[in-house]
Amino acid sequence: MVGKIMGICVSEKRGTQKHEIKEADLVKDWGIEGDAHGGKWHRQVSLLSYEKIEEFREKGADVALGAFGENLIMEGFDLRKFPVGTRFCIGDAVLELTQIGKECHSHCEIYQKMGDCIMPREGVFTEVITGGHIKVGDTVRMIAPQKDRPFTAAVITLSDKGAAGQRKDQSGPKIVQVLEAAGYDVKETLLLADDRASLERQLIRLADQRQLNVIFTTGGTGFSPRDVTPEATIAVCDRMANGIAEAIRNYSMTITPRAMFSRAVSGIRRNTLIINLPGSPKAVQEALEFLLPHLGHGLGVLRGSEGECAR
Repeated sequence: MVGKIMGICVSEKRGTQKHEIKEADLVKDWGIEGDAHGGKWHRQVSLLSYEKIEEFREKGADVALGAFGENLIMEGFDLRKFPVGTRFCIGDAVLELTQIGKECHSHCEIYQKMGDCIMPREGVFTEVITGGHIKVGDTVRMIAPQKDRPFTAAVITLSDKGAAGQRKDQSGPKIVQVLEAAGYDVKETLLLADDRASLERQLIRLADQRQLNVIFTTGGTGFSPRDVTPEATIAVCDRMANGIAEAIRNYSMTITPRAMFSRAVSGIRRNTLIINLPGSPKAVQEALEFLLPHLGHGLGVLRGSEGECAR
């Protein structure tokens, strides 16, 4: 599939409206040279469909390119329909899609005037995989994600004391260490207080916008009134996959009878698997050593890179 760059927009300072330029340099692992939103994160370059801007203009909106905060305006693509991992080649430069849409924390001037803004639902975000020089009018070639790419993951630690800085998180880093040693690409780590609404919001964002293959939580699965991880997980899942949680619990019972007090669950939101792990570093290592040799098959089926099989 082929498209075209219709506009390049940058802002030298965050919080200021972007303005058009004719050409730019894409810097590997950073973004557009001179743009304030570049950096070592997953939202280096934002993209918006030229067709979606034109549709919005037809409703009576007088908006210039860059008014939505977008960096690159592309013709020929319905961007939000592409999965995370899609690549866009512009000459020698390569961008990789990392997030679909974004949360709108405060309504912008466009929303205040029109009662709508297309960036939160139509905008997408990318990282610069290969740098290069780009200009308005350049051809853009889309490449679908490779089916054999590493599984992507996020790790969320739930701890009131950890979030308050009163206790060092050891379980989250241990999960990351074990996952990376097994070949997983850990995209995000979060440390949250035991708050159900915050956890639900992050699970939804990571599954829907970042489209990660698997999210691991650690902590918040016991009997304390503040332990709400299972409830948050159940609330956001479309389907449950509790065979995983049950298998981990059964294995843990061979190590300590206190595993019977775990209320951990596992489930699926869209194409993302969510797995509750125990709260201690020792317990998460034991659980992952048991789980990871078998997990790849389930994740492969979920993302469509592996078929179901019967033994």
